[in-house]
Amino acid sequence: MITSYVYKLRPNQYQSSKMSSWLDTCRFLFNWMLVDRELAYHSSFIMGDYCILKWKSECCPLTCSPSKGSYFGYCWKDNGGISNRKKDDNAKPKKVNPRRSVVETQITLATRLKKELTFLKEVDSTVLQQVVRRVDDAFDGFFNKGKGYPNFKNRSAYKSFQYATGVLINGSKIYLPGIGWMRFYNSRELPTGFEIKTVTIRCKQDGWYISVRLEDKTVPDYPIRDVSEINTATALDMGLVKLAYCSDGSVVDNPKFGTSEKAKRTLKIRSRNLSRKKKGSKNRSKACKRLGKYHQKITNKREAYQWEVANQIVKKADAIIVEDLNIAGMIRRCKPKVDEHGNYIKNGQSAKKALNRLIADASWGNLIKKLEYLAVKQGKRLVKVNPQYTSQKCSVCGHIDAANRDGEKFACLNCGHLDDANIQAARNIKCRGVEQFGLVLKTRPRKVRVNVRRDSSEPKQLSLFEMPTSEVTEIRRYRGSGNRKRREPGNQIGEQLCLFDLDILDSSYSA
Repeated sequence: MITSYVYKLRPNQYQSSKMSSWLDTCRFLFNWMLVDRELAYHSSFIMGDYCILKWKSECCPLTCSPSKGSYFGYCWKDNGGISNRKKDDNAKPKKVNPRRSVVETQITLATRLKKELTFLKEVDSTVLQQVVRRVDDAFDGFFNKGKGYPNFKNRSAYKSFQYATGVLINGSKIYLPGIGWMRFYNSRELPTGFEIKTVTIRCKQDGWYISVRLEDKTVPDYPIRDVSEINTATALDMGLVKLAYCSDGSVVDNPKFGTSEKAKRTLKIRSRNLSRKKKGSKNRSKACKRLGKYHQKITNKREAYQWEVANQIVKKADAIIVEDLNIAGMIRRCKPKVDEHGNYIKNGQSAKKALNRLIADASWGNLIKKLEYLAVKQGKRLVKVNPQYTSQKCSVCGHIDAANRDGEKFACLNCGHLDDANIQAARNIKCRGVEQFGLVLKTRPRKVRVNVRRDSSEPKQLSLFEMPTSEVTEIRRYRGSGNRKRREPGNQIGEQLCLFDLDILDSSYSA
């Protein structure tokens, strides 16, 4: 099993300045290796063979790794592709690939660069190797995972470096090679039996943080519940007025940490103070740090709230069904519009800018990631369905029409069904998830709690042919006096569902 813990470091002034200088060195090496790969690609496929006067050698695909490594690094192994390691004396030498991989070539190049650039010697060698692997991961994401092309990093975009080995933890102190022993806030103890795989040092606005990645092969991974074992399910429809609408009728409030009136005013004032400072001055750096701290405060509040909400939602059912939203496309800028004379006209971007800020502040993607993580941790499943027509379809008759929805209200033009538009969408999401993945859900009887005063009479016994007004399955009695809040006398039938109630399944929605 693999897990990770995050702690806040407590470095002294010398250690903090040293880690800052290491970040600049790692950023330089990242950009240098990125240029090296681009030159290798141009020399192999675009520009052909050419001579580099600085190195006094010809660059061609025979002397370098085409599009996979250094343009002047030696890409062939010295042993000719024969491994010297033997399990026993009678075993034959194992043949390996004689060509160096991209990472091996650039790691060898980084070792050679230390002789010419002395400031690289101040950084631990494992940290420099992880920088090279970071470049390789960026290109792997571009070619194989559909991510963007790797860009050059500036100071604001490169804020972390990583250790692979040599890190020790003793109580509330951690040893970082090249930096020394450092204190940290030991908020929770590390589990016993786990081995430290990698340690990432990250610089944020409010200090330095460390992320410890642990692994224990003897501990099995969290089991994932089979589809046949899922008995209950709840669906979520993401919103802006409310953060999420559940299929059982409960809602999750949206505090709007970054778009509230107080937050917008504070950000406006601090941004204005930053713009009025002279570039390169100490006052400008102080104003920039003050603005960054407020952004970090907003992020911390949002993260803490989403973890709390995600924990309560995952506890509600065996499966969580959400929409597979393209959030990046939803907050993308509008395409420009041109009239017949070639002049740009209004495209609605000014009106959409406020909507984009609300979507970014709601952070639906991070909430879904937290739900997925907690679902796996508790042995449950998170299911994503196609969001098409979920807010326009009637859950009673199945009629689809854009005119069914009017803002927050839903009124079916076919059968006249009235409901809240977002709750209606959450029910459609649940039905779609049940049909798509073949879930067999168990129905539960409706349970209505009735709050009755202790001094009131017993409820009337119904006769054989007398129909009840509602299904009463539980009666709660409370004292009429005392410290409790005063309530209106008489029976109160029905109770508003909250976020933490279990999902109530109607027979019409079960498979």
